[in-house]
Amino acid sequence: MHRRHRYQLAASALAVAAAGALALAPPAAQAASSGGHDGHGGHGGHGGHGGGRTVDLQVLAINDLHGALEPPTGSNGELTHEHEDGTTETIEAGGVEYLAGALAEAREGERRSVTVAAGDLVGATPLLSGLFHDEPTIEALNELGMDVAGVGNHEFDEGYAELIRLQEGGCHPVDGCYVDGREFAGSDFPYLAANVVDEDTGIPILAPYSVQNVGGVKVGFIGVTLEGTADIVTQEGIAGLEFRDEVETINHYTRVLERKGVNAVIALVHEGGYPASEAYNHDCDADGGGLSGPIVEIARQTDAGVDALVTGHTHQPYVCTIPDPEGQDRLVTSASSNGRLFTELSMSYDRRANDIVRTSVTGSNVVVDRDREPVAELTELLDFWRELADPVANAPIGYISADIAGRGAGTPEFPAGDLIADAQLAHARSLDESTDLALMNPGGVRADLTYAASGDEGDGVVTYGEGFTVQPFSNTVNLLDLTGEQLLAVLAEQVSGENEAAPKILQPSEGFAYTLDLTASGADRIVADSVTVNGEPLDPAATYRVAVNSFLAGGGDGFATLAEGTNPLVGEDDMAALADYLTANSSADAPLDPPTADRITVVQ
Repeated sequence: MHRRHRYQLAASALAVAAAGALALAPPAAQAASSGGHDGHGGHGGHGGHGGGRTVDLQVLAINDLHGALEPPTGSNGELTHEHEDGTTETIEAGGVEYLAGALAEAREGERRSVTVAAGDLVGATPLLSGLFHDEPTIEALNELGMDVAGVGNHEFDEGYAELIRLQEGGCHPVDGCYVDGREFAGSDFPYLAANVVDEDTGIPILAPYSVQNVGGVKVGFIGVTLEGTADIVTQEGIAGLEFRDEVETINHYTRVLERKGVNAVIALVHEGGYPASEAYNHDCDADGGGLSGPIVEIARQTDAGVDALVTGHTHQPYVCTIPDPEGQDRLVTSASSNGRLFTELSMSYDRRANDIVRTSVTGSNVVVDRDREPVAELTELLDFWRELADPVANAPIGYISADIAGRGAGTPEFPAGDLIADAQLAHARSLDESTDLALMNPGGVRADLTYAASGDEGDGVVTYGEGFTVQPFSNTVNLLDLTGEQLLAVLAEQVSGENEAAPKILQPSEGFAYTLDLTASGADRIVADSVTVNGEPLDPAATYRVAVNSFLAGGGDGFATLAEGTNPLVGEDDMAALADYLTANSSADAPLDPPTADRITVVQ
């Protein structure tokens, strides 16, 4: 399955000048390209592959894999299936050993097939990948036949230089190579970043597009991440970069491709939407349900020369129709997250027009079920990395009495968020006993803590690997001073400004409480006179010692006021804080109960 057409980035190696400026990629006119391949190994022909004007083309797409190499657990590994009578059931899915097999099965009989992704393939990853700076995920993607991928915000979690290393290869600059004589080779596929440019030159940091020769026909792929990426990643890693408007960028490169005679264009957009139903197989266009969220306006404004939009970021499953600027229907797709689904797009390609026949494009999301045999090459790869990771991953750090739900709880405040906030408060007080409260960003909680045994550790045992899956970013716990007035401003920033449409409710530590009124709008959703700190009403003139992770301390997720905090103190790694808290507050005989998530009173 594995093809060795090593992709060499057109850019020179990253250079960091003394002033911290970035030496970036070559002019945007240079783009990634791939030599012809015939359905990943030249599988037998499918209808339309003869000498006629049109031939069949298949596009297989994933998004938001987040290094979920092993079958994801808890809600991260579940899908909702909708039956014809409207009832639903929950099914388990995912795992790259099964994803590779499902993709290979989908390609059978297809002469022209290409596999693509819409960002966040790495970053926020479980320990098996995260411990090794996501080298295992890139190697798995090479093995399962990835052809081209757009970047997402999480590709920048460890900074631009590390993204370049994942593309070009080489040992990690700090940790080095993990096995003597085995150097990381990088990706076999190009990463695209059309709207991520050097703020001084305006030149994209990676190839903006890739023209794939798919069984003799040329298809252009343009990759963009959401314009707001700079607001949701750590600032140090993106210094000197600018994230530009998605629509303007896609439209520009669509015209560039057209001038090159490439009329078949698909956009890989790391921005998404929200379907009316959470069921992966729900008819998105039925009953006027459709799609909401940022991708809708992006799709409506994207050049009609783009034949489909493969999207991501919101972790939702959908295959929806949104009219292009000329009023013609166009598919917009997303395959959920964690490798639970892939999208299969089928279409006709007109060889005279060098274009996709828009009316022929159909698509559906396909479940990556675990009933199939795992692909041996992927199993071998995972076993290699497991052997290196197991001594760390299998170490027990605590005990829980039941599942501790993360964002899948479906409520503004959720138990895993409170647990992490409590852990950070405990760590902060070990450094400064005057610390009043801790706040945790909801997006930093990536999974549930599950009670059921994973491997051989036993029910209720929490291993370091399981904890890392929940909180994988390796932020530090930072302490800072805020006035009561600033703390109110932080609470308002959860539900106003750039967070008004999609609130980001900070998870509070024990002793911090307030009322969230969802019947109001904007900042008025925060009931100011309801805020209490350790049982006392918030004093706008007082100074409070607050613990947050380093991402929030830098103003991430739109919390600009947190970046104004004074008297900073940097603590330990946030995962270490969680491990220490679980170890100190639980045992086999007295496991930790899930927090009741009642610190925020919600009016709705």
